[in-house]
Formats: sequence, structure tokens, C-alpha cells
Amino acid sequence: MRVEIKQVSGLTLVGRSDSNHWVVMDAGENVGGNNAGARPMELVLMGLGGCTGMDVISILQKKRTPFNKVDVKLEAERAEEHPKVFTKVKITFLVYGDKEKIKTKDIERAIELSNTKYCSASSMFKKTADISYYYEIIEE
Repeated sequence: MRVEIKQVSGLTLVGRSDSNHWVVMDAGENVGGNNAGARPMELVLMGLGGCTGMDVISILQKKRTPFNKVDVKLEAERAEEHPKVFTKVKITFLVYGDKEKIKTKDIERAIELSNTKYCSASSMFKKTADISYYYEIIEE
């Protein structure tokens, strides 16, 4: 995988990887940025959510679990001192569908497989952060 980062203005940067999609990154105005994009560490946390979210969705689809959609919420804490790594991450999967048809064991197994086998981001985060996983089934 290759990534290129280009400076746009001040601390406003754009990045592009092999998928050829540009992402805007920036810092807050209080530190010299333009507040024009996501902070790099926000993107790192989004990457974790996307990685584990895609795993869980894919596994539930393979299990033929009758769900409508899955949303993922992440809450994180960072170290006080530099480097300000993530120290705690709470991940909550919101599984939408018919509560009577969705088996909790399928959701739990999908989360477990993502956590222990498939999600590369989770594996990296575990080096510095305590990750906790939760889920809710939301009736639609």
C-alpha cells in the first residue's frame, strides 16, 4: 500500500492512497490549521470503525442474519502525554432489524471473529488500547 500526502495550505493536507481517493486532513485553528478537514487521529479511529464494521457486516451476511444495516459508534480516550496514543476504545455496533429474527449469538460471533481474526486495525490498536465491544439490536 502506498500513500501520498500533499500540503494545501498551512496545516491543511490532502492524502491519497492506492484506491485513488483524496482525504482532507487539518488541524484546529488554535494550532495553526484551517479547520478544513478531519484530524489525522480521527481518521485512525474511523479506520478502526470501518475495519471492524465491514467485518461484522460481512460475517452477518454470510450467516444469513436478517438485518437491515449496521452502524458503529466509537468512543476513545488518549494518553495525556506525547505520543498521545489511544488508551481506551469503546465500540458499539447498532444492528437494525427484526429483534425476533436476529440471533444474538450471530452478532457476538461476528464481533469475536473481527476482534480475534480479521480486523488488522483492531490488532494494532490492542498494542496500546483496551478495546471493549458492545452491541444493540434496534427494532425496525
